[in-house]
Amino acid sequence: MLYHLLYPLSEDISVFNVFRYITFRSIYALLTALLLSLWLGPKFISWLQKIRCGQYVQEDGPEHQAKEGTPTMGGILIAFSMLTSVLLWGDLTNLYVWLSIFVFLGFFLVGFFDDYLKVVKKHNKGLSAKGKFLGQSIIALGAVSILLTLPGYSTELLVPFFKSLRPDLFLFYVPFAALVMVGASNGVNLTDGLDGLAIGPFIVSAACLSVFVYVSGHAQLATYLQVPYIPNLGEVTVFCGAMVGAGLGFLWFNAYPAQIFMGDTGSVSLGGTLGFIAVLCKQELLLIIVGGLFVIETLSVILQVGYFKMSGGKRIFRMAPLHHHFELKGIPESKIIIRFWILSILFALAALSTLKLR
Repeated sequence: MLYHLLYPLSEDISVFNVFRYITFRSIYALLTALLLSLWLGPKFISWLQKIRCGQYVQEDGPEHQAKEGTPTMGGILIAFSMLTSVLLWGDLTNLYVWLSIFVFLGFFLVGFFDDYLKVVKKHNKGLSAKGKFLGQSIIALGAVSILLTLPGYSTELLVPFFKSLRPDLFLFYVPFAALVMVGASNGVNLTDGLDGLAIGPFIVSAACLSVFVYVSGHAQLATYLQVPYIPNLGEVTVFCGAMVGAGLGFLWFNAYPAQIFMGDTGSVSLGGTLGFIAVLCKQELLLIIVGGLFVIETLSVILQVGYFKMSGGKRIFRMAPLHHHFELKGIPESKIIIRFWILSILFALAALSTLKLR
């Protein structure tokens, strides 16, 4: 909105020329979303407490009874802060921005419905696994199908560290890319079990992918760093900036000890959008490195369930996802969170190194 209102005035008032720069608008999208979250956070938490929108805690999980009743569905705060900032600072004629918004809202609705069933209707298990997967898959398949009709996109995959290796998946690309999005959504969802555990690594991953988005949308940088050039994609950097800002603002209240949880409303939507951003900038495989922590958490669940079934009841970990295993070993929650954050930063740095190691 500000871009459309103020940039046209730059011919007469030169200071408004700064609105043409994606980096400038990305920074202020981040700051706007951050400040909105910080300002609205206390009011939103108070409102959730009044309507008794509290977190349900698993009976078979680690001892988290003190967290029972902590306000949840904080994804609403993230969504409002982020989308308001995007609408203020983004170029609203850019199709990639609108696609990102619609993907976010689609996954948001899936997560919101899950939380609504658990928190409002008191159905402890919420939306069924099949129902959630179906909703996520429909959104992901639709988004990828639309994307392939746009210039600059193909069914080829970029392989990290190997610039000349670009396998073509042909018809299998659509389900593969959709699986990336659904997997990312569920990965963030599974990680969201401790205070600040999911949102911290998400912020790091989103910031990392914003670099790849910016490079892919910049003709000279894309050529120099040998990544696919996708015209107009750079504008999604503003969207990423808003995501990071909203995440930072939410972390202010979600940090240990948490005053609010994001719920599936937040984790499902943020994870799905993270996967879509990776698909947008043709870094589907790199997401395994960027979101390495989410991959580890997801694999711990897959291995635990698979081994449990094959061995007749034996377990690899004391409990899955992996963060609960460390909890049951007696490691303090705050220490687990910080260590996982450190891991996410290391994964992001490894991913960024692929820009030169090709």
